[in-house]
Amino acid sequence: MDWDDLRFFLAVASAGSLSAAARALNVNTTTVLRRIANLEQALDARLFERLRSGYELTPDGTRLLETLGPVDQRLTSLHRDFKAGSENYRGVVRVSTSEMIGGSLLGPAVARFTAQMPDVALDVVTEARVTSASSAPRVMNGLRDVDIALRLERPTQGDMLVRKLADIGYGLYAHNDYVKSHGPVPTSGDLAGHDIIGFSEEDRPFGPIWWLSRAERAGNVVMRSGSPMTRAGAVQTGSGLAALPCFYAQNLPNVQCLAGPELLGALELWLLTRSDLARLGHVRAVMDFLIAEVQGNARLLAGV
Repeated sequence: MDWDDLRFFLAVASAGSLSAAARALNVNTTTVLRRIANLEQALDARLFERLRSGYELTPDGTRLLETLGPVDQRLTSLHRDFKAGSENYRGVVRVSTSEMIGGSLLGPAVARFTAQMPDVALDVVTEARVTSASSAPRVMNGLRDVDIALRLERPTQGDMLVRKLADIGYGLYAHNDYVKSHGPVPTSGDLAGHDIIGFSEEDRPFGPIWWLSRAERAGNVVMRSGSPMTRAGAVQTGSGLAALPCFYAQNLPNVQCLAGPELLGALELWLLTRSDLARLGHVRAVMDFLIAEVQGNARLLAGV
């Protein structure tokens, strides 16, 4: 068995798809597919089920992931172990979050953080998708290359520190011209006769995603995207109506809210970090700052 194949296995288990794993490893999808096939042949086991929504672990795959978990965690945090407990407030902290949270919340807050911690730099890694195509992030791979993550789903496994920060309220939005030609949405949320810009079929069905997946059956889905910014761009051209985070959509010109969180619901925003990282001074400083920033904007994020 080629031990390097295990690295490809962990990437696919974390990302939930070949393409996302390939991007994370900076290789092509053919290489990832070949490495997974090699590993399955060496172990004489099927590790993934190939589904429309992505790659899902089989029982054998889950068993292998649980076996590799402690090893992967130790290797990826080895260089930090000698610094654990340090009060050194200097260095770079990598924060993973969505495009909208990064652009609308973290970006504008950088100046305030720099004024407080001039020797700590933020490296913000943004993701377009609302939710993971696979299971909720695991400690050994979901935070493999970052120090802190802001996620719209709570992890189900792993030795990590987890804290709910806020509710991200969603509303149903459309361009003014679209509303003039199609009419408003009834208070019941009946979307019959409406053009809909839906979530990706790979997004996990909870909160607003679940609501729209049911409501869209009566309408006409003209486009799907896991990226809120892509859906917002389509809304601004009058292509249809979409479920968008209220804190972002309320600032779009010539766009109006047809229904709010009281109908669509909300997604929960969680802060995640590993226990060993939370003991580092510069990581703790960023954690405290993120918590304060999100809580200070709690009503805005909730859409109330």
